[in-house]
Amino acid sequence: MSRCALLARLEAKPGKEEQLEQFLRSALPLAEAEPGTRTWFALRFGPSSFGIYDTFDTEAGRQAHLDGPIAAALMERADELLSQPPQIDRVDLLASKLPH
Repeated sequence: MSRCALLARLEAKPGKEEQLEQFLRSALPLAEAEPGTRTWFALRFGPSSFGIYDTFDTEAGRQAHLDGPIAAALMERADELLSQPPQIDRVDLLASKLPH
């Protein structure tokens, strides 16, 4: 069972909502290439509010993701796309239901 997770909340700059959405969609192949990332979800909470939720079996996998290409690309484009710095919370999973 995955034990570690990240929940990142992203707020798009006015007029940059579609670009942020496209950025998140384009990150899927990068997440698929990360061996330590068990699940990865790009989310839209509202008109300008987005997020990423991902899970990992180990703390090492979570840290590798934080040090990886998705986080680097997001931080590289943060000033362009985001109205504020991303809020990234490290969370511990207590229980989950996933397909087998």
